Amino acid sequence: MAMTIKVTTLTNGLRVASDTIAGMESVSIGFWLGVGTRHEPDAANGVAHLVEHMLFKGTPTRDSFAISSAMEDVGGHLNAYTTRESTAYYAKVLKADVNLAADVLSDMLLHASLDETELARERGVILQEIGQSLDQPDDVVFDLLAKQTYPHSGMGKPILGTAEIIRSLPRPAMQAYIQDHYTARQTVFAAAGAIEHEALVALAEKHLAAMPSGVIAGKTTEAFHSGDAREQREIEQLHAVISFNALPYHAPEYYALQVLSTLLGGGMSSRLFQEVREKRGLVYSISSYVAAHSDGGQFGIYAGTDPERIEELLPVVAEQLLLVTKEVREEELNRAKAQLRASLFMMQESNMARAERLSYNLLCFNRIVPSQEVMDKINAVTLDSIHAIARTLLAHPPATAFVGPLAKVAEGDRIAGLFKL
Repeated sequence: MAMTIKVTTLTNGLRVASDTIAGMESVSIGFWLGVGTRHEPDAANGVAHLVEHMLFKGTPTRDSFAISSAMEDVGGHLNAYTTRESTAYYAKVLKADVNLAADVLSDMLLHASLDETELARERGVILQEIGQSLDQPDDVVFDLLAKQTYPHSGMGKPILGTAEIIRSLPRPAMQAYIQDHYTARQTVFAAAGAIEHEALVALAEKHLAAMPSGVIAGKTTEAFHSGDAREQREIEQLHAVISFNALPYHAPEYYALQVLSTLLGGGMSSRLFQEVREKRGLVYSISSYVAAHSDGGQFGIYAGTDPERIEELLPVVAEQLLLVTKEVREEELNRAKAQLRASLFMMQESNMARAERLSYNLLCFNRIVPSQEVMDKINAVTLDSIHAIARTLLAHPPATAFVGPLAKVAEGDRIAGLFKL
């Protein structure tokens, strides 16, 4: 596919980014804002996610049905999400309907009514969402981990907020959050697919030139806390996460960490899958992950296991992590690199993934990082750099979180001791 990427910054600071892809009939278009849960006031935990919901509930010229039907009448798709550091509103439409999508999205972003009746109703919806999340132990274990590792900042707070806060969060708190955070300098307007850059800039000038510039939002910052968090539940599986203090996404060793995670727990051929599931049958699911953010990050391993077998599982996991500080085979390294390279290329076939990539590049790095640069950094990872990043992870005690029957789970200090070099 032919590809051109262009970026223009409006006078108010809003960045407009396009990725024109020849031969496509559709466009993914949206707003990505560099604000999320960690930018909330403590007393308003959940406001970022509640605002995201409320933007779909009407403007002075469109009610909630008009917003959704405007997209679906033309076969389009409209959605949004909130993370700890970002919020996104996006649509996927045929190329003939890009103007409509930009109009609807801009109307939502700039003119949300935050109607009190709709707010009361949506509070109920989010309380249901919180309840659903609390019923899912694999969600709960990660919220427990977040609170353990960042107990005093927005990074450790639940994205959905708490039921107590959501029930009472007033409309003025939402208005204040929007006023402070939904500003041009925080926002990227991006599109990928059957779109020309000049047309996208024209849409931005038409709809967004009056968006206030604002300032870059402040955020709570906190060092990683080791320790143990657990919740007793009478369920069939025990859900476990072991997490280590890791790197922000701009760190030079970030790609070595990604390769390490892939070879340890990135697929059916990974060490953890082979050693823990295939050879010993200790789990149904086990995986590793990298969760990087602007000023820190975590490397973690998740497993769901029979509660009776946790004492057998944890030493095997620790053994594999300790081994990669000194023993990694060349074919493992090459396989992990190939998986990451293939993932990068496969993303290029999705205009939604490409629009997201534009936005996160600008929000995280203030530039578009060429795919070849990413490939070069993946290719540059060596056996020595894998050993080194693994030793760095293990230099400090992990944080652990468990949800399920806890009778056979050892004390946190004893578990942490398994991961000492």
